[in-house]
Amino acid sequence: MSTRIILLRAVNVGGTQLPMADLREIATELGATEVQTYIASGNLIADVPGKGADFDRALEQAIEKRYGWFREVISRTPAQVRKALDAHPFEVAEPKYSYVSFLAGKPTAEAIAKAETYDTGDDQWRVIGTELHIRYANGAGRPEMKTDSVMRALKVPGTARNLNTVKKLIELAC
Repeated sequence: MSTRIILLRAVNVGGTQLPMADLREIATELGATEVQTYIASGNLIADVPGKGADFDRALEQAIEKRYGWFREVISRTPAQVRKALDAHPFEVAEPKYSYVSFLAGKPTAEAIAKAETYDTGDDQWRVIGTELHIRYANGAGRPEMKTDSVMRALKVPGTARNLNTVKKLIELAC
């Protein structure tokens, strides 16, 4: 068993509802222990059996079987999440304006170069390993950059959490 911070992409937005009680139940059915969720946006902390990636795929399949829709599951160890937080390359004037998008893999240099061609105004982003770091000048609710376009150019799915949430997930996992 290893402790994982498990992040689901795009749940409880746009009509895709996943009650956190159901998420905890599914994770437990898959053999996870010490299962807890944080806010209703697909954040799960648990001790999982086997390899983290294997548990992620099993969770994706179980959710799809139960609900009929697919969402990526991306997990990291608490140490990996802490390392991503520590690597955040931008000044943090307001933690809710700064995000880490945890990616399912590492984008290629070509994909990053394509994403760099998009105008982002005063918003900033940078890929560091398997994370996309973002700092919105005026908050995520009023972005100047087209985050979806950048993500499509990177060709790697990911799910973003603001720095407040990232810090809380680390706290809950330790």
